[in-house]
Amino acid sequence: MKKWKVALASTMAVALIAAFGLFGCSGGTEEAEQSAEETTEATEPAAEETEGEAEEAVEAEPVQLQIFAANSLEKCLPEVQALYTEQNPNVTFADTQFKSSGDLVSQLSGGATADLFISASSGKMDTAVEDGTVDEATRVDMFLNDLVVCAAADSDITIAGLEDLGTDAIASFAIGEPNAVPAGKYAVQSLETAGLCTINTDADGVMTIDWDASVADKVNAGADKVGTVASYVSEGQVELGFVYTSDIYRYDGIQAIYTVPADAHSAIVYPGAVCTTSTNAEVAQDFLNFCLTDPAAQAIFAEYGFELAA
Repeated sequence: MKKWKVALASTMAVALIAAFGLFGCSGGTEEAEQSAEETTEATEPAAEETEGEAEEAVEAEPVQLQIFAANSLEKCLPEVQALYTEQNPNVTFADTQFKSSGDLVSQLSGGATADLFISASSGKMDTAVEDGTVDEATRVDMFLNDLVVCAAADSDITIAGLEDLGTDAIASFAIGEPNAVPAGKYAVQSLETAGLCTINTDADGVMTIDWDASVADKVNAGADKVGTVASYVSEGQVELGFVYTSDIYRYDGIQAIYTVPADAHSAIVYPGAVCTTSTNAEVAQDFLNFCLTDPAAQAIFAEYGFELAA
């Protein structure tokens, strides 16, 4: 009898242990399953977010920007545009119009459409604002430049000041047309400071120039852009020309022989603004910001002699 009770107690103990073991295993399995579910739920939003970003990148609308820019940006700006496209593959650039700022303002006021306008003159940008062709709220000063007198690369001509242009040592020089080419406007301002001309401005802001007798027969003041001045000099049509420091970097065959003092003319500032006709204003604004903040873009502008205004 005693043996039977002992056997029964042993059997019940084994059954209880098995039951507890089963319960414990069951609880562990449920906890594991719950943990797996929580992990899955936690990773699903991140996965969905990554997929959404990928889809957004793939589905980015293609954009083509039309830029109107001062002629002196002709070499450096395409490099910056290529850099921007590299980082933003959906954005490309139409055939950028590089002309004198005055011509570009005339085109905009005449109905031409563009996304961004970069001028070599604050005055020309003022005109664009008055015409309503650019959004004044987006206007920002981008670059600074210097005015220099250049000679042919193989020339040994030197001058100590602009007054030397009125001496027998200099036979000829060229400037951009003052009413259309900002570099020409800065040139006549400098020459007036040196006593070599007098500027008369009418009610519409149009300048006429009275030249001093010492330079009246030497000056060609009709170049349609600063690049034309550089060509006149490099090809030997004139001895000297007024161009920007940046032009020395982009045109072959010329050298700077004199830097015009900054206080001899208005500040040479390049403002930029988004055009009111732009259908891609947000992207145009982003490119404008890129020009001013991206280190690689800034390095390109500096390489061509431009200094950031801010």
